[in-house]
Amino acid sequence: MKLTFKKVIWSTAIALLFFFQTIRASDAIDKLQEVYQKQGATSFSAKSGELLWHKKFNNRSCTTCHSSSVRSEGQHKRTGKVILPMAPSVNSKRLTNQKKVKKWFLRNCKWTFGRVCSAQEKGDILQWLKEQ
Repeated sequence: MKLTFKKVIWSTAIALLFFFQTIRASDAIDKLQEVYQKQGATSFSAKSGELLWHKKFNNRSCTTCHSSSVRSEGQHKRTGKVILPMAPSVNSKRLTNQKKVKKWFLRNCKWTFGRVCSAQEKGDILQWLKEQ
């Protein structure tokens, strides 16, 4: 395959776009985690986030809709709507908007756990997702 200057430029541009989108997700997560620490959370644990992601509450867990792999698509159980992968490494738009992250934590924690998630739980889940 012959590489042309144009192909190299386009490949580089696409790689840089993906890189900067991942940084955007990381920045948004870092800012939210700072907020959660001000609310009383301690250091965040990816392992705790992973355990919470898979933990069953009344036959529900995050995996009920998002699938057991955050790198794969999920499906909303009520509507059947496809849910794009949660991992920022696969879905560059995921976790880049703090307002959306807060909104979905509120909705999903109430539906899945029957309560609002604590600052510690949200920070742990974000830490785990950030590392995926």
